[in-house]
Amino acid sequence: MENINMIEVLGYVASVMVAISLMMKDIILLRWLNFVGCSFFVAYGYAIEAWPVAGMNAFVAGINIYHLIKIYRAKGLPAQTP
Repeated sequence: MENINMIEVLGYVASVMVAISLMMKDIILLRWLNFVGCSFFVAYGYAIEAWPVAGMNAFVAGINIYHLIKIYRAKGLPAQTP
């Protein structure tokens, strides 16, 4: 049996999350899933010391949070997960 590298698994899960997020019709769900995927990529980038990967995904995660807060405030909803 092959050794499973958990860092690689994290990278694959992050990729799948981002890809799935881009298939969503609901913008709130898209933003949440993309945020989770980006957060996983931040952890992955940090684990492999790939600072551009970690930095860019931290930036995109921040953009997702900004837009989620904006959406929730416009709707008068509390900022919580769907």
